[in-house]
Amino acid sequence: MVWVRELPALNAGLNATCGFLLALAWISARRKNIAGHRACLLLALVCSALFVAGYLAYHGLVGQVRFGAAGPVRTVFLAVLWTHTGGAVLVPVLLGATLLAARRERQVRHRRLGRLTLLAWFYVSISGVVLYWLLRPYYPAG
Repeated sequence: MVWVRELPALNAGLNATCGFLLALAWISARRKNIAGHRACLLLALVCSALFVAGYLAYHGLVGQVRFGAAGPVRTVFLAVLWTHTGGAVLVPVLLGATLLAARRERQVRHRRLGRLTLLAWFYVSISGVVLYWLLRPYYPAG
């Protein structure tokens, strides 16, 4: 199962792509390009879903990866990990509420929730890439 060792890098790439698409979705919304906004968000959702599948597959096959550093870098790692994990739990709830507001054409609510959802989702995506780079030396080689 050599392919399994490639999953963390692939997952980081999916997170980075998701972050990029979220930025494009925000730009599209600001420019009132609703079709572009929707397309970017749909693609970001696909990237996030693929990430979750890859994450679960990797950790189901390999198990937990322990962070081996100590001192201040460990404190930074844990702070990013905890906020990333909390955000990852919160984003689907926010996303559901934001989509529901859009579906019901409640634009003021959609915009208000959308700002919060975008910030949380973007943070989770980018912090996922940061966690990959911090954990990279500790992934099993083979």
